[in-house]
Amino acid sequence: MSVPRDGRVIRLASRLLPPFHPRSSELSVLGHSQAPSLRSAEIWLPFLLLSPLLPSPCPVAVLIDTVRRPSELLHPSLIAATQRRTLTVKAAETDADEVKAAAPEEAPSSSGAGGSSINQLLGIKGAAQESNKWKIRLQLTKPVTWPPLVWGVVCGAAASGNFHWNVEDVAKAIVCMIMSGPCLTGYTQTMNDWYDREIDAINEPYRPIPSGSISEGEVITQIWVLLLAGLGLAGLLDVWAGHKSPDIFYLAVGGSLISYIYSAPPLKLKQNGWIGNFALGASYISLPWWAGQALFGTLTPDIIVLTLLYSIAGLGIAIVNDFKSIEGDRALGLQSLPVAFGVETAKWICVAAIDITQLSVAGYLLGDDKPFYALALLGLILPQVYFQFEYFLKDPVKYDVKYQASAQPFLILGLLVTALGISH
Repeated sequence: MSVPRDGRVIRLASRLLPPFHPRSSELSVLGHSQAPSLRSAEIWLPFLLLSPLLPSPCPVAVLIDTVRRPSELLHPSLIAATQRRTLTVKAAETDADEVKAAAPEEAPSSSGAGGSSINQLLGIKGAAQESNKWKIRLQLTKPVTWPPLVWGVVCGAAASGNFHWNVEDVAKAIVCMIMSGPCLTGYTQTMNDWYDREIDAINEPYRPIPSGSISEGEVITQIWVLLLAGLGLAGLLDVWAGHKSPDIFYLAVGGSLISYIYSAPPLKLKQNGWIGNFALGASYISLPWWAGQALFGTLTPDIIVLTLLYSIAGLGIAIVNDFKSIEGDRALGLQSLPVAFGVETAKWICVAAIDITQLSVAGYLLGDDKPFYALALLGLILPQVYFQFEYFLKDPVKYDVKYQASAQPFLILGLLVTALGISH
């Protein structure tokens, strides 16, 4: 077969065949393991040359026949368009650098402006790129999320009325904090990052898992080690406290199960903004409180109800974290509240959940003849409302971190005030 030398094959191929995108499904069709850097016509040209060997209905064969007999088979307007436009085809240099520049796939290095080693260790935005595996493992556990769990244990211990400042009770409390924070929260965060790797590839492609900084096997191993360590410490605490029933172990198993169905399919509670965020709030407020109270005292039904009510405030806090992931959630069909209701409505749902819950708890304390604690809690709600209007309601995406850093300390202190009120 002879191919015309006037470039008609290449011109028509470049106009009629679909453009070639290096990341598209054509890679599997063409059998390339890496994206070629040539233009569309050059990619398809081998198929044009081999067209006589293809079945007659094949579109490529039809195209060659069309090129051979333009006057017979092509519409006049197409011939005119072909004559008007000339495409110069040449091998281009690799466009890998251009592709990399198009998306922020790497976090700033620790030596560069904007990259923070502290942020990397805490597992928050603005982290520096890190190659040390142990630092990466720590980053996956998100240490910045541990304090609410640790504080929950403190509140539970305070609410029990049986905590004493001696070596044994302090040691028990520390072990319970390690179980709740580094172990089980670390397990939850690592697993959540694992199942969120597709979302993170959109929102934060430089995070350890989507960037490939840590392997699949290493992530799975970390999940299991943290889970088994947390369950082991829970069993130890039951023995240490002399429990006839392993209450803390049951709480740890229940919390671990909630964490799993929150992140993992097929249930994946986080796909539903209401259920997912309430489960998250309960995990951060109720479960560690229950563990601390069960360790030093008795977990009663009224405490369970009160802490679950407080978990509605936790729902509001969880919504705050959803605003930064709107694009990824929408792309993957996750119905977070900002996606389902829009930013304007969701931000008001968020502050209402936080404020109304705390006001309700203050009312409970007042009705329980504890006006001092009720007034103290009201005093801690006021600065939260101020920071909501100052930061969060203005722009929940831009000021989410600043709002949480400013307002959440008052919410956490309110938890302790509530716990002390219950213990008296």
